[in-house]
Amino acid sequence: MGFLQFAEMHGLVISSLIMDRWVRVPTHDKPSKKNGAYIFDGISGAVRNWAVHDKALSWRSQEPYRPDPLAQAKKEKQIKDRLERQAKAQKKAGFILQSAIKATHPYLKSKGFDDKGYVWNGLLVIPMRVNDDLVGCQLIAQDGTKRFLTGQVTKGASLKIDNKGRDILCEGYATGLSVRRAMRELKERYTIHICFSASNMLEIAKQCKNPLVIADNDPVGIKTAQKIGQYWISDVAGEDFNDAEKRLGQSVCQSLIPLLKVL
Repeated sequence: MGFLQFAEMHGLVISSLIMDRWVRVPTHDKPSKKNGAYIFDGISGAVRNWAVHDKALSWRSQEPYRPDPLAQAKKEKQIKDRLERQAKAQKKAGFILQSAIKATHPYLKSKGFDDKGYVWNGLLVIPMRVNDDLVGCQLIAQDGTKRFLTGQVTKGASLKIDNKGRDILCEGYATGLSVRRAMRELKERYTIHICFSASNMLEIAKQCKNPLVIADNDPVGIKTAQKIGQYWISDVAGEDFNDAEKRLGQSVCQSLIPLLKVL
């Protein structure tokens, strides 16, 4: 099986093969979003579909291995190019945040919030930081479409909403806001880490002591939460905490109480 067949089998849509770096691509289940990624060097590669995989799946050619005499040079160039893309994304994120205004946004309203957020060119801007350093941002359109800046650091990046309390991990921004509202209702302190993906929760969890995971009820979300430890999950498949809050109202707070008592 060739690499393109392998990628196709796992749901990735690759229109033009790019070598030697991770590339984001659409998937068959989410063709309007870049919910997949691959890397390929001609001999080996890996793919990931965020909807179903909690880690990358590896592929290797069945042809005899022939060392590439330019491998080291390619690797060094790849590292240099990646660092340049990260620096460019970091600079752009700073520009976007400086240019953004505080305003309400249709996405937030659709999720049940009248809160103002950073808005730039009609997009809701969610800053992403590593060790308090801005590395990029998530941009959310009015219809809920989400994307990151090209080349930015995402691994280990998060948005922290800090009230000097229990570490709580979740995937999305709206989920984080719903968790904050619930914790305020319960008069509990919190440190909410918005991780932007289930896999990134594993990275952020390394920095936390006994975190509580607010998991999305999907296969990857459940599996990730189980790896970390204690977690909340909706009893309805496909729901996150924001969905549960919209369905149940403030009574969803009660489902957190037993978990908050366990330290």
